[in-house]
Amino acid sequence: MRIIAGKHRGTQLADVGKGDADAHLRPTSDRVRESLFSMLTHHNVINGARVLDLFAGTGALGLEALSRGAREVVFIENGRVGQKLITENIKKLRAESATTLMRSDATALGGWIAAPFDLVFLDPPYGKGMGQTALVKARAGGWLTPDAMIVCEENAPLDPPQGFTREDKRKYGDTWITLLRQD
Repeated sequence: MRIIAGKHRGTQLADVGKGDADAHLRPTSDRVRESLFSMLTHHNVINGARVLDLFAGTGALGLEALSRGAREVVFIENGRVGQKLITENIKKLRAESATTLMRSDATALGGWIAAPFDLVFLDPPYGKGMGQTALVKARAGGWLTPDAMIVCEENAPLDPPQGFTREDKRKYGDTWITLLRQD
């Protein structure tokens, strides 16, 4: 797994092999990440963005956004394996000053008092409804800007919760990418 484009292009990220089912780690393939970031570039949401990476896993999505011009990334991950991988990957990119790792459950977000986020990645364990729960909590807690773009990676297209509109959805193998915006 590597950073595909931008400032850190070609940097190899910490290896997780085919993933870790017990830790719910499924690395997003380079092909899916490339397609996803092409969609985001089209929507012009990366440059200067404050990014929230929920269910961050390895941190690859947030770090790819940082490499492509995002201002900062906050990672939310409650698994120890994922936390270790994110920490390793942040060090590989020397991105400590632009990143924060919060060791907590994305489905139990409380209120957020700092600046809200422009771009949100949701890559929850497949088929458990955790993405919608986390998104509703993020909105209620003040984590999102009024026009935040939300990217969800799941095994089925995400039905937009109340207050969100689907902008796009695409299928890549057994993975669905759904783009949502706040209303």
